Amino acid sequence: MGAASKGPLAYRTRALGTTAEIVVSDPHALVEASRLLERRLERLDEVASRFRVDSELFALCRAAGREVRVSGELLELLDVALVMAEATDGRVDPTVGGALCRLGYDRDFAAILDATAAPLPAREAAPGWRSIEIDRDRRSVRIAPGTVVDLGATAKAWAADVIAGVVATRLGVGVLVSLGGDVAVGGAPPEGGFAVALHDAATSVQGETVALLGGGLATSGIWRRRWSRGGQFVHHIIDPETGLPARTPWRTVSVAAASCLEANAASTAAIVLGEGAPEWLEARGLPARLVTERGAVATTANWGTGRASTPVGA
Repeated sequence: MGAASKGPLAYRTRALGTTAEIVVSDPHALVEASRLLERRLERLDEVASRFRVDSELFALCRAAGREVRVSGELLELLDVALVMAEATDGRVDPTVGGALCRLGYDRDFAAILDATAAPLPAREAAPGWRSIEIDRDRRSVRIAPGTVVDLGATAKAWAADVIAGVVATRLGVGVLVSLGGDVAVGGAPPEGGFAVALHDAATSVQGETVALLGGGLATSGIWRRRWSRGGQFVHHIIDPETGLPARTPWRTVSVAAASCLEANAASTAAIVLGEGAPEWLEARGLPARLVTERGAVATTANWGTGRASTPVGA
């Protein structure tokens, strides 16, 4: 998923193992906006990367079982992850890092071998988000022994929201930030909204385009980050109850919400929920577009289609 806008208003770069993009309503603000984007993403990587041995999150996981004082940034990221875990009834759980490692996703995705003969690991429930102990007064965190925390389901989306807000406030422009499919809008958008194209990794074909006036839009899917393990394809969205890739009929789920963070958590939870996802999303009034393995499309909560329809995220 990415902005459909063309021309000098957009800046793209590689960061956090994905494509980062920023689009602004005033071309004169693009250079400073791109600098703010890069600085924020560099800091996020230093704090929350599961793969960098010098990151703060890596140090926390290495000290599992002991109380560790953390920075304000990591504390906020952990708080955000726990809030989203509770909001999704534990379906988006930051303690699934160990499960990802057992599946071979223990390094940057680009470095994972295309296939491995190693069998699937046995079912093993994640330690659970409630096992993370935070003392906000002491700014300390304790995770259970053996726990590997993964913030991939929330950190990028949170960063997109933060960057969009900072750029809009400091530079006084409308802005769209896209971090690997996690999209946030800040400030006043152009007339008609920012055009965002939905891409289907399974077919490499651009899907519909939606107009985003505010809030966030996120797509979660099982095709872009998948690899072979023991003769079968596995993917990166883990069911915390089994510690294995979620068994789901959906190859992608796109959700619009008041923030990118909420949209991302809901789209990830929908993949884990499987058949029950449309009802769950509808009950929460979340516009969503769900695509099955065979390409059939289901929508919820008056999901808009195309520029001429009701814009999402308003």
